[in-house]
Amino acid sequence: MNTSLTTIVMPSSVAPRLAWTLLAVMVVQSASGLAAPHLYRDIEWIRTTWYGNDWITLLLACPLLSLALLGHWRHAPRWQLLRIGLVGYSAYNYAFYMFGAALNPFFLLYIIAFVVAIATLVAIFASVNTESLAASFSPRTPARLIAGFMIAVAFWLSAVWIGMWARHVFAGGVLPATPEVFRLVAALDLSFMVPALTLGGVLLWRRNAWGFPVSSLALLQSGLYLLILSVNSFIAVARGLVPWPGELLVWAPLCVATSIAAFALVASAHASPDDRASPSALNSREHR
Repeated sequence: MNTSLTTIVMPSSVAPRLAWTLLAVMVVQSASGLAAPHLYRDIEWIRTTWYGNDWITLLLACPLLSLALLGHWRHAPRWQLLRIGLVGYSAYNYAFYMFGAALNPFFLLYIIAFVVAIATLVAIFASVNTESLAASFSPRTPARLIAGFMIAVAFWLSAVWIGMWARHVFAGGVLPATPEVFRLVAALDLSFMVPALTLGGVLLWRRNAWGFPVSSLALLQSGLYLLILSVNSFIAVARGLVPWPGELLVWAPLCVATSIAAFALVASAHASPDDRASPSALNSREHR
């Protein structure tokens, strides 16, 4: 079987077109939110979360997704994994907007972004050549170390959210936020983040070919959103909404650890010696 660089993801015009559409919606939504923050109709501390979220999306997620879609390097395994992670981040991110933001003029943009992100993930995973992608990783890749970290984070998140829910429902405990906000965050984490981290961790531990793209999705999505939580925690402290350090000491260390794990995994992906070709060679292969 030919396992060249261009066959790591099977040729498909659907996924790139969907990804470009998603990128356009992300830019419009985040830029609009920053240009007209008064259009958010939430209470102040929730508006603060959208503020930090829009900055991270516009200044980090959108440029990285652009790079992952442009140039000859888009065929390289690392950039393919990055593309998967960024699309996964978009799906998770816009689920928060769609279900969590007060009804505002951006409502349809949230729905479009979420639907297109899910469709893009389906198109990518329907065309990915997992065996070739897995073959781009060295046997020295710390797969089990990263997998163990992912499973530990998934277990910790599950224990925290389920524990808070049980204490509130059965023992009258106080939640860290309103029941509506808690339900939103806990539901999305338990239905999106925890399954992705668990499935990716288990598959990566076994070095199953699917473990590499699924783990990349889970780690990159988690790392970006933990960055948002860290930034928002800092903004909340800076604006006097909460006393120092707020939740910064919770989210920032976890963001750093998750980002290191994501970098370690994605950076371990290399093209095979035959695929380390010049840009002109890659372009000629692409158009065959």
